Amino acid sequence: MRRLILSFFLFISLTGFSQNLLSNDWQFKTGDSLIWKNINYNSHTWKIIRSGRPWEDQGYANYDGFGWYRKIVFIPSILKNDAQKYNGLSLQLGTIDDADQVYFNEKLIGTSGEFPPHYLSGYYSVRNYTITPEKILWDKENVIAVRVYDGGGTGGLLSDVSLKVTGLESLVDLKPQFPREDRLFLDNKNVEFPLVVSNLSKYNVEGEFKCVIISDFKDTLSVRNENIIISARSSKTLKINKGVIAPGFYTIYFDFKSKLFNISKSFNVGVEPEKIVSLTDRPTDFDNFWMRAKKELAAVEPQFKMIRKDSLCTDKRDVFLVEMRSLDNVLIRGWYARPKATGKYPALLHVQGYSGNMQVSSITSGEEMPEFFLNIRGHGNSRDEVNPGFPGYILHNIKDRERYIYRGAYMDCIRAVDFLCSREEVDSRYLVVEGGSQGGALSFATAALDNVRIKLCMPAVPFLSDFPDYFKIAKWPANEFTDYENANKDFGWNGIFETLKYFDIKNLAPWIKCPVFMQIGLKDTTCPPHINFAAYNQLSVPKSYIAYPEAGHGLLPIAMTRKYEWMKKELEKLKSYDNSK
Repeated sequence: MRRLILSFFLFISLTGFSQNLLSNDWQFKTGDSLIWKNINYNSHTWKIIRSGRPWEDQGYANYDGFGWYRKIVFIPSILKNDAQKYNGLSLQLGTIDDADQVYFNEKLIGTSGEFPPHYLSGYYSVRNYTITPEKILWDKENVIAVRVYDGGGTGGLLSDVSLKVTGLESLVDLKPQFPREDRLFLDNKNVEFPLVVSNLSKYNVEGEFKCVIISDFKDTLSVRNENIIISARSSKTLKINKGVIAPGFYTIYFDFKSKLFNISKSFNVGVEPEKIVSLTDRPTDFDNFWMRAKKELAAVEPQFKMIRKDSLCTDKRDVFLVEMRSLDNVLIRGWYARPKATGKYPALLHVQGYSGNMQVSSITSGEEMPEFFLNIRGHGNSRDEVNPGFPGYILHNIKDRERYIYRGAYMDCIRAVDFLCSREEVDSRYLVVEGGSQGGALSFATAALDNVRIKLCMPAVPFLSDFPDYFKIAKWPANEFTDYENANKDFGWNGIFETLKYFDIKNLAPWIKCPVFMQIGLKDTTCPPHINFAAYNQLSVPKSYIAYPEAGHGLLPIAMTRKYEWMKKELEKLKSYDNSK
């Protein structure tokens, strides 16, 4: 053992600050308790999972909420001089979904996002935290504890991790100069940009540079290798020129390897996204299918019931639990907030993400308007009579399109519009629908299937689009469908896709008659940009979008501000037009 430890010390002394002290294996536990950060806490019964993958893929499917990661790391004193010279250790955790607090030996060293009750996603942040030398227990075990809150979708530590002395790699940077801030190329005939390699150190740096461009279908477009030398305190510009490239989305990987360190970075870009072609594939009875669904819904007495919730009311608005009957007489619920002041107002329908539990939000439009927070069947407080659970929801009754789960879910959204129109304080001329992920798909579907009453549509990172391509690009939900197909060969992929055609939002999009404002993340691996534009490009109405280059499935906080700014502007246009008639 002594020989092994001495060899370890020798290895570190020879490699210096390039040595990573962390593996991707962590102890993990769901729930929340601050005692779990303590050095002396006994976590031996916790499960082992890996960073670099969401916890949903490691035995915690569809779990949203708090989770803790813990790791014990031995830090040898042979690193102490380098740590003092370079101002400590660099703890690199990459992307965490969604908010986090990081503790080192019980002390908080960093945080991103905010936890409930004032939840704010920090998904878009890259977590690099510095551990100063005085915080380190040299030649002893140190405890890293990461408290994570996932607000929906995938969760956890999504990147490979490292802990090493801050060194030369912090002084060398790879920075591409894209022509647009959103990293979109609107001319596919000249895709080029300079890559600036900066060396702020006092040493010349020599190494191998590699650039790889890969499509979102995982096809490699190009590979470039060359040896470069960057003089001390200087920069070198490399011209990256791909020339003509097909409309779509791509990942550009940069790698720089020297004798002392490696630097790897990746960037997502889009090329003429509005020219991506994904043709509609409506079945011949598509129109009739949805006409019948709406007639069946209209035949169901809604039985609207409002229950005032005093604990949720404020000095500006009253809040009610709403119960109503939807397609097949299924009981569904939601939350309704209305202004206390009397008047006639535009109204906003919020539709939810997959597996989410819609609650009354304190983060609203900022406008004085009624808002309805809907829980579709099988979600939140609408699980009494239909509850397929997660995973499995998206597959529920897929063999029968007349009973498939989203036939009812889309009609639940239309019933929510019925509810808003039944309220005397709602000006039914100005109804708006918004939502993200599954809520983005539900927004498309609501605006398409109720294209007279819905006047504005605001989807974000929309789901349920262009399924054949979707299943080629994204791991989920393709994995659930693959498992299902393996167990149901009699139905097979042909049967699956034939059902999904009726619910694909790219097939519904042409029915939309109102303006649409879409927001997406270029790093979204859950609902990739390709499928977002498959639906968006079928719209023939006034439309606009914003792409966030560093955002994944969780968008930046500014996205909410921009959405409601757009809504306010468009409502003013509608009112002005109506007043001029």
